[in-house]
Amino acid sequence: MKNQNRMPIFEALIKHRNSRPTSFHVPGHKYGVLLQHRPEEENYFKDVLKIDATEITGLDDLHSPDGIIQEAEELLAELYQVKKSFFLINGSTVGNLAMIMAACEQDDLILVQRNCHKSVLNALNLAKVRPVFLDPDFVHHWKIASGVSLDTVEQAFSRFPSAKAIILTYPNYYGLVSDLKEISKLAHLYNIPVLVDEAHGSHLIVGEPFPASAIQCGADVVVQSAHKTLPAMTMGSYMHVNSDLVSIDKIREYLQMFQSSSPSYPIMASLDLARHYLSSYKKADCDFLNKEIARFKKELAVIPSIEVLDFPSKIGDLLKITIQSKSGLSGFELQKLLEKEGIYTELADSYNVLFIFPLLKENHVYPIDETIMKIKRVLADIKIEHVREEMVMTIDTRISELAIPFSEMAKYETKEVPIDEAEGKVCAETIIPYPPGIPLLQRGEQITEEKIIHLNRLVGGGSRFHGGLLLDKGLLKVFIETTAFGG
Repeated sequence: MKNQNRMPIFEALIKHRNSRPTSFHVPGHKYGVLLQHRPEEENYFKDVLKIDATEITGLDDLHSPDGIIQEAEELLAELYQVKKSFFLINGSTVGNLAMIMAACEQDDLILVQRNCHKSVLNALNLAKVRPVFLDPDFVHHWKIASGVSLDTVEQAFSRFPSAKAIILTYPNYYGLVSDLKEISKLAHLYNIPVLVDEAHGSHLIVGEPFPASAIQCGADVVVQSAHKTLPAMTMGSYMHVNSDLVSIDKIREYLQMFQSSSPSYPIMASLDLARHYLSSYKKADCDFLNKEIARFKKELAVIPSIEVLDFPSKIGDLLKITIQSKSGLSGFELQKLLEKEGIYTELADSYNVLFIFPLLKENHVYPIDETIMKIKRVLADIKIEHVREEMVMTIDTRISELAIPFSEMAKYETKEVPIDEAEGKVCAETIIPYPPGIPLLQRGEQITEEKIIHLNRLVGGGSRFHGGLLLDKGLLKVFIETTAFGG
């Protein structure tokens, strides 16, 4: 049993700072000395730059750890009860890339949850695999997609017994969970590894009333954005391997390819601190957190113009609190009203606004009462109206493939067409509302009427996008139809 009170990286950096080192090595700020002539910059960065070190004697090497980084990763693996854990300093994106590249070979058939993060699609493209997309269930009252059902996965295994892996997202951005435990059992009957993007679930191991974590559900490889719900710096993430179905050596090799060769020590130290924070989380902390969340939701529930949504079957990530408009305002418009009061939420969609509550410990002070007061004030004059039910995306088939495989896309030219004339054509760009970073349209897939309607609604509502540089001009890029294309 390791001492979870240890913070090896953070402790070593503080010891090094206190030794008053003279730097003749990178980074160029020399522990912040070069900013001392500019007081404003120094005041902001002086403390963090003192621990922004590099791979000098005593501070180990992320790509070949045998000292404090190795100890910190071993503490992390013990906490999550897995075979091997890695610190990631390029976000969960690099974890998804390495996980998928390590598990897949070119032309492998891979089952993939349709509403995955763009980094998963980028990994599939890099690996030049044949993805088969599994559509998620749709939660009609929430008006959002959730996770893939066990029934859909069973159908996919029946139709594609040669599949080499299944890639899932758990929980989804709104905190909804799927039956990952049963899906993992089924996949393992076929000797297929379950790869999980658990970007929003690094805290789930604290236990009830939170749902089970992906590791507890039997996933083989899991990637987590520690910075999303734990006190880690942005880009700080974890990767866990708990299976022999995916090679740890291959994962390590790809992480060395994709991660920076100059890893950030402040980010690694924050990952060390985040692991320590989670390891010391007690039942009393969880009880306190649960009461604060319940109080926050209870106060929101009395506001007539919004509804606080409950998780289906009462199971979901408690840190995710979603409110839905009961007025003529969209979720985007509600979000803008809140921002005028200095309340910045995680995301909005056409109907909803998502809050991510902090993982508080007992007696932590957070401005909950002040926030409630501001929300009530800004929404006080909003009238309840009948919310027009717009057409939601329907599912014609729960299992689909790209119309043009990754390996064939380079053979085609592209052109821009008006969005409303794109139905039936094959999209030549990936359109990603951000957040949450889940593609609405993927490069290589056929454009349906439902997706055009949904895209127009998002554009009209002021959603931000990655990709789709000409959306503001009402244009989509599509592959040119040729005889080779079959159009």
